[in-house]
Amino acid sequence: MQVAIPDHSLVNSSPQTLLKDVFGYHNFRGDQQTIIDAALDGRDSLVIMPTGGGKSLCYQIPAILREGTGLVISPLIALMQDQVTALNEVGIAAEFLNSSQSFDEMRAVTAMLRRGELQLLYIAPERLATEQTRALLREIPISLIAIDEAHCVSQWGHDFRHDYLSLCELGTLFPGVPRMAVTATATDRTRTEILTRLELNEPGIFVAPFDRENISYAVQVKTDAKRQLSKFLQKRRGEAGIIYCLSRKKTESVAAQLCEQGFEALPYHAGLDPEVRRENQRRFLAEEGLIIVATIAFGMGIDKPNVRFVVHFDLPKSMESYYQETGRAGRDGEPAAAWMVYGLQDVVRLRQMLDESVAGEDYKRYERYKLDALLGWCEVTGCRRRPLLAYFGDSLAEDCGNCDGCLMPAASWDGTQAAQKLLSAIYRTGQRFGAAHIVDVLLGKATDKVEQHGHEQLSVFGIGQDRASATWRSVTRQLVVAGHLRADAERFGALVLTDTSRGVLRGETLLQFREDPKLPAAVARRSSPTRTVATKDQDLWEALRECRQSLASEHGVPAYVIFHDKTLHEMLQFRPQSESAMLDISGIGQTKLDRYGEQFLEIIRQQC
Repeated sequence: MQVAIPDHSLVNSSPQTLLKDVFGYHNFRGDQQTIIDAALDGRDSLVIMPTGGGKSLCYQIPAILREGTGLVISPLIALMQDQVTALNEVGIAAEFLNSSQSFDEMRAVTAMLRRGELQLLYIAPERLATEQTRALLREIPISLIAIDEAHCVSQWGHDFRHDYLSLCELGTLFPGVPRMAVTATATDRTRTEILTRLELNEPGIFVAPFDRENISYAVQVKTDAKRQLSKFLQKRRGEAGIIYCLSRKKTESVAAQLCEQGFEALPYHAGLDPEVRRENQRRFLAEEGLIIVATIAFGMGIDKPNVRFVVHFDLPKSMESYYQETGRAGRDGEPAAAWMVYGLQDVVRLRQMLDESVAGEDYKRYERYKLDALLGWCEVTGCRRRPLLAYFGDSLAEDCGNCDGCLMPAASWDGTQAAQKLLSAIYRTGQRFGAAHIVDVLLGKATDKVEQHGHEQLSVFGIGQDRASATWRSVTRQLVVAGHLRADAERFGALVLTDTSRGVLRGETLLQFREDPKLPAAVARRSSPTRTVATKDQDLWEALRECRQSLASEHGVPAYVIFHDKTLHEMLQFRPQSESAMLDISGIGQTKLDRYGEQFLEIIRQQC
């Protein structure tokens, strides 16, 4: 275990000095400075800032500048390990206590803590709940307490964790120590519950803009999902990405398919052997251009900055989940893509899972509302970013120009008559069948199932031959989204009418349907995530990357912990020739300059 020796002189530094000399950045972003000042003054705060917005600096800097050890409560081992590794690389003495450590390792960290050798300690909420840990922490001065992923405390959040409920006791256990709750996603309702459950003391509330301008959003309806995915990935070979699936089985089949097509792809889900799961995650963090195909068990707290795309191969369960998961793309600020395919079966399955859960009715009702909000967003005909931001209480003055809705708005058509035909077919067949059978009836297909039930004798048989099968599936999906149809989970997804169906059948409710578009070429071009390197700069670019990878292997850390791609691009652009010039490059502070500066300077000088 290698931990940096704490530099206690930093306590007397200013936030700006620490930002520049240690972390290598020239200016604070947004409210970072104000949030840090509040913590330095001993005040509590709630910080809501999108992924990649710089949340960690908001608590790391004041924790270092105040006397004592900063305590960071984090729900995931991967998050702790990533941040501790990055902090040690810039000379900050940080460690973690979690279940991945041996007894001797935990004892060594505890000894360092008692000797005052740690500037930051990362710990899981369940460990903090034990009296043994609390007694240990009461022995030492605590500079600040940061509660990361604070939405986990809310039953209305998208990732509620029971262990977070005991964190309300922190104010009593450590009086006078400023507490900072931070999260990337929280609606007004979730924010209110965070404040209530954590019992923050007159906190400052800081909500950064939710817009991630560098991410291009696109949604397609599933037709041939694997073929659609292959087409999306055609121009993304060699790029790191995450693909989310609903089931464990699908993660493995999609990963296998991609490997057959020449991609490097690995599955990740809770059913894998723990060692295999850890190794797959390690490889994703350490290697360039690898794709991880995962359930939602993967990703929270993953700091890999150059994830160039996030794919949802199935529908997520809410706007919060979607925003959180897509936010793992483009943390470095470079262009990235969020691409999703979904279909009626996704809707049926998610609603069935919710109906079958043992949760209370209030919770189920709210989860249905969140799913409906996501479905409505999937069907929008204009800019996607504006309603996405509006869901979180944010706004955009004009269309973003960086989504499928802006670059190729979907056409709409008068679907009232088509809806009446579909609803009539469902009613005449007894509201007992799924979408596939209803479409067969409308198209006049005398299948075995149609003939078995005598549905070829109905007046609705064949009345939909004026439209294609795909159009009828689209009409079905959009009626479900609009609430004019319901897929009955207890009857294997049978379509049944709702209270509002009557208005449609009587012509009292007029409907406009979204015409399902294909992903436009314009979106693919706009969201192309790789920053172009000129032919004349290619040799230097590859030399810089090789140097970074060599150092990463030597130090046993991911390449981005040495330097982000953005830092290498600035080296390429400005060609620094001296140590002072290197310090002007974003992401290079004094510690990294001392460790790595000469190797990169030598490469640049040789090429110039």
